[in-house]
Amino acid sequence: MDMRNDAQHIARHDSARTTAQKAAAEFLTFRLGGEEYGIDILRVQEIRSYEEPTRIANAPHFIKGVVNLRGVIVPVVDLRIKLGCDKVEYNGFTVVIVLNVHGRVVGAVVDSVSDVLELAGDLIKPAPEMNTNVDTTFITGIASVGERMLILMDIESLMSSADMGLMDTSQVLQ
Repeated sequence: MDMRNDAQHIARHDSARTTAQKAAAEFLTFRLGGEEYGIDILRVQEIRSYEEPTRIANAPHFIKGVVNLRGVIVPVVDLRIKLGCDKVEYNGFTVVIVLNVHGRVVGAVVDSVSDVLELAGDLIKPAPEMNTNVDTTFITGIASVGERMLILMDIESLMSSADMGLMDTSQVLQ
């Protein structure tokens, strides 16, 4: 009987530890205008300095073009334009975050990359609901870290949205 209680105790302890591990996640943080955002680090393939992509005719204004990344043609989206930032400058801090989204490689232009943060689940608050025409479906939460306020986004959801036109949405939904 004691062995069964010990086994149950160990199982409960392992379950609690697994839950705690799931609650914490690592985010790559970056700046878009005056705001700081975070995305799941597991979606990030690499970070590259910005280079002018080859423009694609008739592409939406937020798709800057494509680059050749070691033989893979990668579409580059300027998140600052896509998300309506007031000022878009290309300087020495401007970088491209190369993402792997639903098995597809996509580049995202941001003002700068800050760091990688591990956030416990209790630091992440739900995104506020807004009764406006603002699309907040890609915002998964808000985290306060010291004086910093991070907007956490579901980069997969944003990059695979129909208005991006980067992926066949019928394949994404499977």
